[in-house]
Amino acid sequence: MIDANDWNQEQERLDLVTESLQSRIAELEPEVSGLRGQVVDIRKRFWEEVTVNTSTFDDFEETFYSIKQQEAVLSERERSHRQRMLRWKNMKRLLPSPYFGRIDFQEDGLSFSEQIYIGVSSFVDEDGMNFLVYDWRTPIASMYYDYSPGAAEYETPGGQIMGTMLLKRQYQIRDGQLRNVFDTSLTIGDELLQQVLGKGADAQMKSIVATIQKEQNAIIRNDKSPMLIVQGAAGSGKTSAALQRVAYLLYKHRDRLKADQIILFSPNPMFNSYVSTVLPELGEENMQQTTFQEYLAYWLGSTLRLEDPFDQIEYVLTTKPTQGYEARLNGIKYKGSEAFLRSLQSYAQWLGKEGMLFRGIHFQDRELITAEQMKLQFYSYDNSIRLANRVVLLKEWLLRELASLERKEQEELWVQDELDYLDNEQYAEVYNLLLKKYQREEAVFDFTNQYVEDYGDFREQEQGEENVFDFTGQEEALLRQMIVKERFKPLRRDVKRLMFVDVIGLYDQLFSDETDYRMMTNETEIPGQWAEICMQTKEKLIQLELFYEDATPFLYLKELIEGTRMNTEVRHIFVDEGQDYSPFQYSFLKRLFPRARMTVLGDFGQAIFAQATNLHEEDSPLVRLYGKDETSLINLVRSYRSTQEIVTFTKSLLPWGEEIVPFERSGGKPLLKKTDSSEERAKRISEDLAVLKAEGFDSIAVITKTSDESREAYEALTSQSGEALRLITKETLTFEKGVVVIPAYLAKGVEFDAVLIYDASSQVYNRESERKLFYTACTRAMHRLLLYTIGECTPFIQETSTNLYEVE
Repeated sequence: MIDANDWNQEQERLDLVTESLQSRIAELEPEVSGLRGQVVDIRKRFWEEVTVNTSTFDDFEETFYSIKQQEAVLSERERSHRQRMLRWKNMKRLLPSPYFGRIDFQEDGLSFSEQIYIGVSSFVDEDGMNFLVYDWRTPIASMYYDYSPGAAEYETPGGQIMGTMLLKRQYQIRDGQLRNVFDTSLTIGDELLQQVLGKGADAQMKSIVATIQKEQNAIIRNDKSPMLIVQGAAGSGKTSAALQRVAYLLYKHRDRLKADQIILFSPNPMFNSYVSTVLPELGEENMQQTTFQEYLAYWLGSTLRLEDPFDQIEYVLTTKPTQGYEARLNGIKYKGSEAFLRSLQSYAQWLGKEGMLFRGIHFQDRELITAEQMKLQFYSYDNSIRLANRVVLLKEWLLRELASLERKEQEELWVQDELDYLDNEQYAEVYNLLLKKYQREEAVFDFTNQYVEDYGDFREQEQGEENVFDFTGQEEALLRQMIVKERFKPLRRDVKRLMFVDVIGLYDQLFSDETDYRMMTNETEIPGQWAEICMQTKEKLIQLELFYEDATPFLYLKELIEGTRMNTEVRHIFVDEGQDYSPFQYSFLKRLFPRARMTVLGDFGQAIFAQATNLHEEDSPLVRLYGKDETSLINLVRSYRSTQEIVTFTKSLLPWGEEIVPFERSGGKPLLKKTDSSEERAKRISEDLAVLKAEGFDSIAVITKTSDESREAYEALTSQSGEALRLITKETLTFEKGVVVIPAYLAKGVEFDAVLIYDASSQVYNRESERKLFYTACTRAMHRLLLYTIGECTPFIQETSTNLYEVE
């Protein structure tokens, strides 16, 4: 704490800044509302202010410029309104707590120091010359996160500024009043972190820019690496740093980077809700948020039923594996590998020479164009032309063929039958079309006669006779043309959508016996139980379904054949829970967003999916994706989420857990509770929930292994206590406070005040492949961790020291 004199000076300055904010807000409010009124008024009266006249070219030109002028006025008012509204919102955001930090910095060569106060946005005095508050994202504010008092420096567009930090101070301000002020000489204050983390979990993740650590700041401000990989222990602040990195990028590149040019791939829809408040709280628009599954479903969901990653993991976590289980696991790993990516690329080259499959075009039980005709035409093109370009050439050929066949089809007997059943409206439509055509011809005829009358005869006066035509005959011809054209419309649409390419058949063809597979792909390393993998894949395709591990390769093959759907607008991709994506999926993302930089965040200790990618190895597929020189790897080992006792316990569950450093915030040890039956377990959990709620914890999770176990727990606990519980499933879209029952794989990335592991027995968690899932579940707890077991507990607990937990 600081002395009384310093405290008074700080309160006086705070009062000054608060008064200035209030004054500026009051000044801006009428301007904001006034400009808004002008914008609304201009929009309403837009066409009243424009004279529309297109009689002559000059009139048309005058109308065009009139519209442009009115559009410019509206655009200027809207821009002014947006700018003032943004300033007004930023000041309103600052008002309750204008700043959270201060550094006193003396630049080398100067005899005076500058007091730099840091908040969530910038605020200058009335003359615009002096910063009363600096935005935390400004270059000068970076020293607050990166340095202790002493030598310090920061980067500016004009070069590096070096000097000495004389003071580093932190504040807690609520409603314009100082609550806490303390000087720090170490990292961003443990004292402030203690208070922030000790309050309990919010219903949604909040911005905590005041507590950014030095290593997190390195993530936020990294602006050079095309690939940034963040491997971080559970609770190390990866996601928080990533979202603040988005805010920093939007601030630094605000002239050329917009929020919709950044996309976050999150683990599930509920997670999107969990993080949705962070960017608006920092004064930025939310970026695009989606899941990888949603992207796959967008492109493939209309023709194929896709398994989602949660159904896949439910299968992997099956307590009693069925026949074909090991083959499926081998298939999951192989189909997510770089080797399979190379195989598909080689397969596409082979298809350029032979093996392409097409679907014939059928019409009224007749095959108009056969698959064999398409194949002959396709391979008639030069082999040097790319596969996708040859498909385009084939599409154009097919459209020409259909146009020719359409003309011939007009004379078929079925068309006459259709004519007999046309209604009056269709006849009227054709009549009107012919009448318009006749009137146009009459107009030309009248113009010609007038010309002859005025300037002399220049051809024989037989126009009237030539203009008389067989109206009835033309009417029938036009009706035939309309009937056939309408019937051929679906054929043309399917050709334009490349439906004539049998992509399902081509993917099915890939899964042949080992000899054929090696021949088509040049692959030398084929996974074990290949025949079983092929059979499982083919059975799914017959049902027009895809395993989750097949969806990305299928879409990749489709794009190799039909052309890549690249998105060149997106500039930054963020992948959270990045360890759960396969090397194949990362390559696909890079291909999909060729102009984007990528930030991947994850924890290999939570790699619960079979296709997981190792993030922290220097020769991992992720490093190879952009190359070592273009990749930055940051390792976060300090865990802030949980108490020291919980972190010490959970890190012992991992073979490499000793590198994880707990934050020094004490609490009770994890508690293992042994019960004799499921009824007794439900009773004790219900009692413990009541106690935890009485202690003030309002974010509590009962975590299970699978969705079936979640439903079982939900029903047992609801009938036992009548407690208001919420069952979380893969369809849950929003994160809310309260007591939830949730599978461990859906709880990833989310934190709770207290966590109760529903079943920590050896019956549920016994395979080595489940170790990381158990670790993930336990690391969701901030303050309390309770584990329940009927009989013997999981070997993962048995392997840890009994000093790390208590038994009841």
